[in-house]
Order: sequence, then structure tokens, then C-alpha cells
Amino acid sequence: MSPQADYATVRAAFERFADHEPEPKGELEHVNAYTLVVAVALSAQATDVGVNKATRALFAIADTPQKMLDLGEEGVIEHIKTIGLYRNKAKNVIKLSQILVDQFGGQVPSSRAALQSLPGVGRKTANVVLSMWWGHPAQAVDTHIFRVGNRTGLCPGRDVDAVERAIEDQVPVEFQRHAHHWLILHGRYICKARKPVCGVCIIRDLCAFPDKTDSGKAA
Repeated sequence: MSPQADYATVRAAFERFADHEPEPKGELEHVNAYTLVVAVALSAQATDVGVNKATRALFAIADTPQKMLDLGEEGVIEHIKTIGLYRNKAKNVIKLSQILVDQFGGQVPSSRAALQSLPGVGRKTANVVLSMWWGHPAQAVDTHIFRVGNRTGLCPGRDVDAVERAIEDQVPVEFQRHAHHWLILHGRYICKARKPVCGVCIIRDLCAFPDKTDSGKAA
């Protein structure tokens, strides 16, 4: 774990992220808040690419909680069986859909606590939904962000909660809204786990990672 970078370094890094990609977008496909919740819940231990392939046909016929309930658990399974843990995830999709109908009038709630009351929705999932749908500066720390935060020193922490707090405490507020997406995309395509491509990294000179590589291939 690298030491926490100073304010000037953190600001410079996020200025570069902002210049490079002013409006970063999440890669999970969705058509409304409900399908976003489902997509994020399905993405646990799965890739966004894999989830998108499975949900395109699913969301075409079930884009509301009631439509998902009408489809039924077996119908959901048929659409998502290419995703890991698909049986348990299908159960959660039906359960959360029922709760949304019974307790929230079929609408996705916009508070973290209410979102976390849904089956299969933890803090990270709730934060993704708050960030992507409502534009709230919630920081959903996954393995990519945890790695980037600790390697670079931009927002280090011993666990995901500590990294989340570090982002909130250390990143200047004007960059908070998009911080989650900049960090996750950087981790996914540049600061990769096994072979980081430091040769094309836009914050290489600001990064505290001692084992930088000369690789310049981001693909």
C-alpha cells in the first residue's frame, strides 16, 4: 500500500482524468433505474460484458419490477444462466422486484439504506446506482478501485471502506461525482492487476507505485 498522496498530487491526477474523459460512463447497459439495479446486482463476480450479453434480451421484455415478477424465476434463469451464480441471482432479482412492488410502489428508492434493504444489494451496488442514476458522488469501491487507490497513493486504505473514505476525504469535491468511474476505468484498462500498462498511463509521473512497467499496450 502506497502512502497517501498530498493534495496537489491528487488534484493534478484528477485534473488529468477529467481532461482525458470529461464525462465517464459506466459500462453496464440499462434503460431505467430498475434495470440498473438488476444489472449491478448481477455483475457481482461477473464481467460487465457478460452481464450486458445476458440482460439485453431480458430487459427488452422485463424492464419493470412487475414485468420481472410476471416472467418468474425460471424465466429469469433462462436469460442469465451464462452468468456466475445465476440461480441465486435469479432468486434475488425476483425477491427485490417483489419488495419494490410491495414497499416502494414499483419505484427504485433513492437512499442508500433503502437500496441496501433489497436482496443482493450491498453498499457497493447501492453506491453504483446512486452515482450512475442520480449523479450522487457515491464511491463504489470494487477490486479495480481498491487496487488503483493503493498502488497510486491517490486513495489508499486497508479495506474497501477505508478506500471509500479516502476518496471522499482526499479527492477535491469538484471531482467527486465522476471519481468512481475514472478510477474503475483506469483500473480496468490501464492499471490492471497482473500487467499494468504504465507506458500509456496519464498519471504515471504522479503515481507512487514502485514497480512500474514500460508496457504501452492498453488492450
